[in-house]
Amino acid sequence: MNFLLRALTWWHDSTLGTALFTSRKGEQVGKDEQGNRYYRERGGDRRWVMYNGEIEATRIPPEWHAWLHGLSDAPPSEKPLPTKAWEKPHHPNLTGTAAAYHPPGSLVSEGQRARAVGDYEPWTPA
Repeated sequence: MNFLLRALTWWHDSTLGTALFTSRKGEQVGKDEQGNRYYRERGGDRRWVMYNGEIEATRIPPEWHAWLHGLSDAPPSEKPLPTKAWEKPHHPNLTGTAAAYHPPGSLVSEGQRARAVGDYEPWTPA
């Protein structure tokens, strides 16, 4: 049943082909704090990620994104990038989810936007 579910709902997990390629030619190089696993091809240049849960590109932290796109040679698990004191932790883009930000007065959030100086006045024909 799990095989059939995976074959018919490929958008929830890696495809069967990616899983087979990963098991045959992939070498795991690291894992991030969200549980995403990162691989590279043995003897090749390909790099990819196997998501833990929802497949959403914004869930990849910046240091792993740089490695996936070839901006750094060594993965962050082998050579971590230096972090600055002012850097904030990575958060995925929540647009389109229930946890998305909605400013006061938007159609989705409760409440009403406070009036501002020189606020908008709709045009009415004379």
